[in-house]
Amino acid sequence: MPDATHSFPHLPALPGVGYKAQHFTNIMNDPSPVGWLEIHAENYMGDGGRPLAQLRVLAERFPISVHGVGLSIGGEGRLDPDHLARLKHLCDWLNPASFSEHLAWSTHDSHFLNDLLPLPYTDATLGRVADHIDEVQGMLGRRMLLENPSSYLAFAESTYSETDFLAEIVRRTGCGLLLDVNNVFVSATNLDYSPQGYVDAYPLDAVGEIHLGGHDEDEDDHGAPLLIDSHGREAVDPVWSLLDYTLAKSGPKPVLVEWDTDVPDWPVLADEARRADTALTRVLA
Repeated sequence: MPDATHSFPHLPALPGVGYKAQHFTNIMNDPSPVGWLEIHAENYMGDGGRPLAQLRVLAERFPISVHGVGLSIGGEGRLDPDHLARLKHLCDWLNPASFSEHLAWSTHDSHFLNDLLPLPYTDATLGRVADHIDEVQGMLGRRMLLENPSSYLAFAESTYSETDFLAEIVRRTGCGLLLDVNNVFVSATNLDYSPQGYVDAYPLDAVGEIHLGGHDEDEDDHGAPLLIDSHGREAVDPVWSLLDYTLAKSGPKPVLVEWDTDVPDWPVLADEARRADTALTRVLA
């Protein structure tokens, strides 16, 4: 497959959206205010067809962020060499402006779990995750971003806070970070801590991309609020407020609107992107 005709070395500090094929015509006709697009790597690891043809066209006009969901960076076993080779092939021809993955695990032995599961923050986990990130960055020949998880429980054996764990990962590997403010809000609600305090402790200098999206509301067995990271609706006002708080501390960053299930028509997604654009404009004012 030929290289992308144009390449963009960095994501701009503008709103982005997760690309969905049903929005292709809308994006080509009038993407405003969207300045970049994100794709899930695993959807584009084939050898041809309409998805790759559309992606080649989009890559000529927009910076592309490739977001992986299947590497299992936190898994106990070795990274899947076939998966990593397919990812390298994609990044080699597309030459994306950014590549990111999750601080999570989704594999055990030969089984793949359709979920992104959290990790205990210990020295052993730290070493394993750092080794895996080194392998990915070496294989791809590019710096990757690591995304903070959404959490529903805390591990008693953890000896690091999540922010300290991520800061040490950055120090050891030189990777960057993807800060998902909806994940922060979800985790803070579920585990009863301050989302603003989390942002205060976060290594914001390493952030190359910010995400926000929607979540579902439920209750745990004791009737306490339980939030589920679903990416299936618009972001709620407290998450937008947390984005404002974060941008005021970090300065302008590329901000992605995630919407992966029950995907709406383009005007709804574009309205969310306009709201992100307004948040970025306030920082620049």
